[in-house]
This record gives sequence, C-alpha cells and structure tokens, in this order.
Amino acid sequence: MEKQQQTFLQTLQLSPEVQVEFGLQQEITRLTNENLDLKELLEKLEKNEKKLKKELKIYIKKVQDFQAFQTVVPAERRQRECHMQVAVQRKEKNFQGMLEYYKEDEPLLIQNLITDLKPQAVSATVPCLPAYILYMCIRHADYINDDQKVHSLLTSTINGIKKVLKKHNNDFEMTSFWLANTRRLLHCLKQYSGDAGFMTQNTPKQNEHCLKNFDLTEYRQVLDHLSIQIYQQLIKIAEGILHPMIVSAVLENESIQGLSGIKPMGYRNRNSSMADGDSSYSLDEIIRQLNTFHTIMCDQGLDPEIAQQVFKQLFYMINAVALNNLLLRKDVCSWSTGMQLRFNISQLEEWLRAKNLQDSGAAQTLEPLIQAAQLLQLKKKTSEDAEAICSLCTSLTTQQVRSREWERVVVSWCQLFSAWTQQRNDPPQLLLNFKHVFPVLFPFNPSSITMDSIDLPTSLNLEFLNKV
Repeated sequence: MEKQQQTFLQTLQLSPEVQVEFGLQQEITRLTNENLDLKELLEKLEKNEKKLKKELKIYIKKVQDFQAFQTVVPAERRQRECHMQVAVQRKEKNFQGMLEYYKEDEPLLIQNLITDLKPQAVSATVPCLPAYILYMCIRHADYINDDQKVHSLLTSTINGIKKVLKKHNNDFEMTSFWLANTRRLLHCLKQYSGDAGFMTQNTPKQNEHCLKNFDLTEYRQVLDHLSIQIYQQLIKIAEGILHPMIVSAVLENESIQGLSGIKPMGYRNRNSSMADGDSSYSLDEIIRQLNTFHTIMCDQGLDPEIAQQVFKQLFYMINAVALNNLLLRKDVCSWSTGMQLRFNISQLEEWLRAKNLQDSGAAQTLEPLIQAAQLLQLKKKTSEDAEAICSLCTSLTTQQVRSREWERVVVSWCQLFSAWTQQRNDPPQLLLNFKHVFPVLFPFNPSSITMDSIDLPTSLNLEFLNKV
C-alpha cells in the first residue's frame, strides 16, 4: 500500500497526458500478468481433462465388456467387435515411441511395472517388455529436458528391482526375469545413447529414438553392477536346486541295467549316498531341471551368451561335486562305476548338443570327471598301462590320480608312474572347489524392435501413461 501510495503521489505531479499513459502501462502490465496466470491454469486444466477423458474411455470400455458378458451375443457380432477393438488399439498415427506420465504417478509406475509384476503377466508379450516401457518413459523425460524426472525414474527403477530380488531371493524364474530386463534396459540405454559405437546395427527409424539431451553413462555402470549381482543370485539359486541331486543321479543312478551287481569286494551292502539324507534322484530328474532352467531363460529373453555361462557354471558344479565324492568313497571305486559314470556323462553331453550349448564351455568342465571314469576302467599293471594313463589324465592332478581311496585299484601299479608324477608340477590338490564362480561376461545385444511398435497390455494397469 505504501508503494502504491508513493506511485500515486508521483503520478499526481505529472502532466495529465503522462498520467494517462502511465496508467495505461500499469493496466497493461497487470492484465499481462493475469493473462499468464490464466494461461498456465488453462494448460493444467487441459492436461487434467485429457487424462480424465482417457480414464473415462477405459471405464466405458470396461462397462461395455462387462455388459457383453451378461448378454448372449451372436458369434458374428462378437467377431466384428473383436476386429473393431484391434483396429482401435493399433490406430496410433503420431506415436513416436515415447510414454508420458505425471511425476506424482511415478510410484504407481514402479509398483505396477516392477515390484508387483509377475513374469506370467507378460509371458505372451514381447520379451523384456518392462525394460522397453521404462526406456520409453526415460526417453520422454529426456525429450522434455527434465533431468530431475530422468534421475528420479532411474533411481526408483534400480531400487525397485533390488527390492524384488531381495523378496524373491530363492525364486529362479523371478531372478532370471529381472536379469533379462535389467540387461535389456541397459542395451536400450546403449543402443539409443547417440554413441556411434552402439548404433552400427540401428535402422534410420531406430536412430530417431535416440536420447537427445542427457548422457546416462553413470547409470549404465550402475545397471551393469546390478546385473552382476542378479547373475550371482541366479547361480546361487540354481546350484541350491541341483546340488542335492548330483551324487545320487550321477554316481549312483543305474542308467545301465545289470551293473549294480558288480561291486568291489567288501562294499556290496553299503548304502553309499553322501548326499542330503536318503533322497534319491535319477539322471532324468537332473535333465528335467536343466530343461526348466533353459526354458525359463529363453522365454524371458535372456541373452543367449548369458544363458551359456549359467550352464557352464552349473556343469562345473556337477563335475566338482561328483568328482569329490568319487575321490572320497571306496564303495564307488570300481570298474562298473566307471562304466555307469561315463554313460551318465554322455547323457549330459547329449543334452548340451540338443540345446545348442556345445560351444558354451560347459562340456569342457566335465573333463576331469570323464577322465576319472576312464581311469576306473583302465588296467593298471604294465608299463603300457602307465603310459596310457599318463597321456589320459591331463585334467586330473597327481594327488587325485593317487587318491588314497583308490589305492586298492592302483597300489600295485603306483610305482610305474612315479617318474610321471615327478615331471608334473601339480599343486597338492585333491578336492575341487565346487563353489568356484567363473567371471561373467555381458555382451551388448541391440534389439531390432522399434519403440513405436510396442503396445501396452491392459493387464499391466498402466492407463495413466500417455503415448506421445
């Protein structure tokens, strides 16, 4: 009021013409500010109206669907309605492959797309659909140059994935699902980063979907580290499932009928399992479990190179657990066990070939167990036998070949390869570390899918996302 009073007193001192002009300027300024405020309010109301109209259409559609179930509709009419619905869903003339959402809807996005999502809900859609949806949201935030929105969404995404993995730390399917989606999101951030090194396989249409304003290299590193954690959890879960089966299925399973009666003297009646309790598993059960792992990873879109490393790790554990038990048990130290063991290993090798995993390195991890099986079948009396074993046992240490549990088989022969043992510089290792984990290597696998070709299934409850 004091300021207005001073202005009024100053105005009275001016000439009438200047007073009129000054008054007009003041009024124009006031009207301009009022107009800007009204325009901002109008934009907010228009956005809210657009959102409410979209929600109204969804609810109308739900009511119509409900009414359709309550009424007997002729087959031809249902078919026409189905075609109309498909046509409506695909009519996106100006869709640029971006998804817009209000900042206050971010928690709902993370909840519906990550923390509460079941892999079965998107099993019939594009593999790794959540990752594509997240990238489309990130891309819109980049498009409008909203760095806070990008930061918040990526942070919430990473924390949401960690929360799911902690809750489902014994669920192979859920862990595999988020390993696949984490890798796909990372692939998208690389493929559409604008870096020429990641764009060599892009189509011109895909290059239009690149990020324009932000460099997300640091977030890519965080997602890379998160991928390693998820991979390690996946291996831990799979090993926990397979470990109790190995001794019974690989060493004791009688795949070749008639060999069970050929036992070493003094060990015929011994219950030989060193596995957990009295559980008994067949080799077919291990193969069925491997099939389950393979199907889950393939259906969820996990990179084939990662799946290969998973099976290399699992086959290493099968080899280590079986060989350690073989070295420590006299009751399975026999020619018949060697025959049976070699047959069981051949079944595992055949499974790798059937799944096109022969180049994964998994078969090579079984080499010590194969040589142990062959060693049990070989004669150990003459110098020729010693030479044969020296050339055979390249993957076994001297300590393993001369295991005290095998002495009754090789005691009369041990002197024949003493020179060979002196030549070798093996560590004094008897048992293998079955908990050893190979370093994982993650490839870059760009996708041929364009963002504007992806539809959002209603089952995800993401109606608050607007296609842009």
